[in-house]
Amino acid sequence: MTGVRARLSTMMFLQYFIWGVWFVTMGTYLGQTLHFTDRQIGWAYGATAIAALVSPFFMGVVADRYFSSEKLLAALHLLGGVVMWLVSMQTSFATFYPLLILYALCYMPTLSLTNSISFHHVRDPGRDFPFIRVLGTIGWIVAGIMVGKVFHADALVLPLRLAAGASIVMAVFALVLPHTPPKAAGGRFSVHDALGLDALALLRNRDFFIFVAGSFLLCIPLQFYYTFANPFLNEIGAPDPAFIQTFGQMSEIFFMLLLPVMLRKFGIKVIMLVGMAAWSLRYLAFGMGANGAVMALIYIGILLHGICYDFFFVSGQIYTDQRAGERIRAAAQGLINFVTNGLGYFIGATVSGAVVNRYATANPACSDAAAVAHECLKVTHDWHAIWLVPSVGALIVFILFALLFKPRGGSTQTAGNGVGPAGVPA
Repeated sequence: MTGVRARLSTMMFLQYFIWGVWFVTMGTYLGQTLHFTDRQIGWAYGATAIAALVSPFFMGVVADRYFSSEKLLAALHLLGGVVMWLVSMQTSFATFYPLLILYALCYMPTLSLTNSISFHHVRDPGRDFPFIRVLGTIGWIVAGIMVGKVFHADALVLPLRLAAGASIVMAVFALVLPHTPPKAAGGRFSVHDALGLDALALLRNRDFFIFVAGSFLLCIPLQFYYTFANPFLNEIGAPDPAFIQTFGQMSEIFFMLLLPVMLRKFGIKVIMLVGMAAWSLRYLAFGMGANGAVMALIYIGILLHGICYDFFFVSGQIYTDQRAGERIRAAAQGLINFVTNGLGYFIGATVSGAVVNRYATANPACSDAAAVAHECLKVTHDWHAIWLVPSVGALIVFILFALLFKPRGGSTQTAGNGVGPAGVPA
């Protein structure tokens, strides 16, 4: 079992290294190097959301029935590595965007596959899985250190090519993972079961419906951070932006350990509200810190990530596990993933791009040659005004959730498989 756990932990490290090495800094590369518009940057970050909408259907109809998980994982990462290399060669949005969507369609199903492989090969998921999953967070941190501190490559194409190379490594490594047969192989095919439609019945419960609606609405302002935090930090001259953003993942590990105690003490509603409030406060800190680049406020906004992510998304997964029960647990988690990582983040990517574009100003003093040499920026932004928009948005969702969400019995038990990512890494 020790050897199996080591392989599963390495799998998680590579899985999230691949995502973290390109995702954080892509906005800076697209804006400062390829000179894509803010709207186009927003659409680019919506690519993973599009894939998240399709992924549950692919997993339910194809992956769970016909292919062993480790071989499918290898095939998807191999194809993804090739596609990402092609993405890195594009300089126009017309060719970059469809290839990025194709890459996301390869990558997003592998999030579920790595979880399924892990759960299949551990004796006690509640006890063992968190220690395997934490290697994913460490992989994301290592990626940020490499890009931001070692290579200083926030505005370069290098992160995309590192992701392509790491994907090929992952494809090869997946072939030595323990065999994981398709869990629905040989069973009677049902479109209803494959698509997880049983989970829709949960929406008849008022508290679960409010939870799903609140999660969806919160994901719209959330996408401002994932899409534009790195371009913001680079524009205001923060030191090693991709590196300092890893402080958020470091705080996630701390608050993940704290979460079970806090849930028992305060209950699910209070913890989720604290997570929502933290999103509003982090954006307010960014907005206030943008005036004169007050780094203390910027660091506070970054370090709040552990509360933002763990106290809302992870506790939300735990709540979903409790409400769904054993029979439709996977379908319920798939529903939340569809609503948040799919619909919520896609709308959020579109809205964030439009808002940032609204507060953009062309810099006529910056020539094309100087911009290519990264000596100046062709476009600057009113980041104070930009960050106030998602701050107010998250605050409105917080107020509505506080008034309307009334969980049955205030359950605080921590479910074992609620500690995985909500899709966008912490």
